[in-house]
Amino acid sequence: MKKESFRKLISGLLHILTRTTYYGIENIPKEGAVIIATNHLSRLDIPLLFCCPARPDMTALVTDKYKDHWLFAWFVKTAEGIWIDRTKADFTAFRMAGEVFEQGKALGIAPEGTRSQVGGLIEAKSGTILLAMKHNVPIVPVGIDGSESAFKKMLYMGRPVINLRYGPMMSIEPLENESKSQTLARLTDELMARIAALLPEHLRGVYRDHPLLPQMIELTQQSVKPDAKPHKI
Repeated sequence: MKKESFRKLISGLLHILTRTTYYGIENIPKEGAVIIATNHLSRLDIPLLFCCPARPDMTALVTDKYKDHWLFAWFVKTAEGIWIDRTKADFTAFRMAGEVFEQGKALGIAPEGTRSQVGGLIEAKSGTILLAMKHNVPIVPVGIDGSESAFKKMLYMGRPVINLRYGPMMSIEPLENESKSQTLARLTDELMARIAALLPEHLRGVYRDHPLLPQMIELTQQSVKPDAKPHKI
C-alpha cells in the first residue's frame, strides 16, 4: 500500500473511532525539514502525528521494541518510519533521520524517549535538541491529550476526544558561552516547557512547576491567530 493511501485509511479510521482535532497547524511550516516534538502517552500518538493535515510527508522515529509486533511493524514500514534503539546512541537511526531532513520532510520525535507510564510528562533526553542542532532544523512542539485513555474508551464503544495542539516554532541557536552539555540541557528544558504549555495541567508531569512554563504559556497564547480554524478528522 502506498503511503498516501495508507494515510487516508488511518485518517478514516480515526474519524470513525475518535473525535480528533488538530489545533495550531498554521505553526507548522508547509515545506522544508522540521522536527515535530511530542509528548508520548499512547501507542496511538504516532498514527495521530502521521495524519497531521499540514504535513503529508510526516514520518517518525519509533522504538524498535515494536519490531516483533506484526501490526505495528507493518504500520511503521508503510509509514516509512525509522526504527531506533533507545538503549544506545543509534547512529544508523540518526543517519536515516538526516536523510529525511535532506529530503525536506517532517520527522516526529518524542523527546522523553519512551511512552510515559505515569500519566504525564517525564524527564526528557537531549537527543531531539542534538539532532536539531546538528542538522540546523527547527522544532515545532505538539501536546497530545486524550490519547492516554482512547483505547479503553473505544473498547466500550465510545468515541474518545483527542486534541493535538501545535505551538510556535522553536529555532535552535548556535552554541553560546556555555558548554555543549549546558546548552543541550537548557534547550531541552525549554522544549519540554513548550510542550507542557500545550497540555492540560494534569498532563504536565515533572514540568508542571518548571520556571519556564509561565513564559511558554504566554508565548503559546500570543501565537494564536484569530482567524485560525481547527482541523477535525
